[in-house]
Amino acid sequence: MNLNAHQTAHALPYSALADEITALLRDASVRVPQRMVQTLPGGGHLFIMPAHDARIAMTKLITLTPANAVRGIASIQGHVMVFDNATGAPLAVLDGPTITARRTAAVSLLAAQHLAAHPAGPLLIIGAGVQGLAHMQAFVQGLGVREVIVASRSLPSAQLLVQQTHDLFKELGVRDGQASVATNLADALVRCPLVVVCTPANEIVLHTPTGLHPQAFISAVGAYKAHMAELAPSVVQHFAQFGSIVVDTADAAHEAGDLMQAGIEIAQCATLQHIVQLPAPTPLLQRTPTLFKSCGWAGWDLAAARLAVPLAPVRNTK
Repeated sequence: MNLNAHQTAHALPYSALADEITALLRDASVRVPQRMVQTLPGGGHLFIMPAHDARIAMTKLITLTPANAVRGIASIQGHVMVFDNATGAPLAVLDGPTITARRTAAVSLLAAQHLAAHPAGPLLIIGAGVQGLAHMQAFVQGLGVREVIVASRSLPSAQLLVQQTHDLFKELGVRDGQASVATNLADALVRCPLVVVCTPANEIVLHTPTGLHPQAFISAVGAYKAHMAELAPSVVQHFAQFGSIVVDTADAAHEAGDLMQAGIEIAQCATLQHIVQLPAPTPLLQRTPTLFKSCGWAGWDLAAARLAVPLAPVRNTK
């Protein structure tokens, strides 16, 4: 089956996807090779991201071209191809950008469910692009957030995300929902215990830890290479000294530019897999504020494929 963007999104409700990610992190059959990233002549990148479990194999093939923003076309393009392990037959082709957006937001949702001191918000979203929209949807639907503040260098983009938030509140029947554009980022940071930073990571957007909510949970998802960062080193070091830092996977050791540039020993940070496998939070992870650094991983795409592509029960070969 081939699913377009709308059909792919419909197959991946955020809470169900967060649950599937949890199941994947507890599945010993999952194998995820390191992704390949190839720089393209036009300044973009080609991502090749395979993974498999006991039943299916998948590969995500996408391009990321930041310059597309000024061309008025999507920055991320491509597909996720899913195969049956037993026969090698193709099972589905899914929309790559939709899976990328929704699984990234679902990973942040899962992290917030385990680590956020105030999961109901208010929520501050810094960056009003595709990831800003996906995280707003995930946090409103999955955490019950009822107030969203949007900060963006582009006022029209921020206003659009505010309107999309109002539309979602209306669709869900939430009468007390509020959404607004941040008129002062410092004031919004003080008010909001939930923060998502999802910019293109071309420049620092949080320059100082001063004024952060004392029990903040920040999910930083924009930077995925060593030279990229959204958070100043002093901000990251603040979390290391006074709170806790959790990364999505061990691959962050060579991908999390925010942490690498701050001199953090990433190998000593807990991963999301550690968190979901704990019988109860450790004292370290009960410390706030909390920084969750997400770089992306083909395992998240595999979780989306598992949820989107229904399979028959495993055949008994005895």
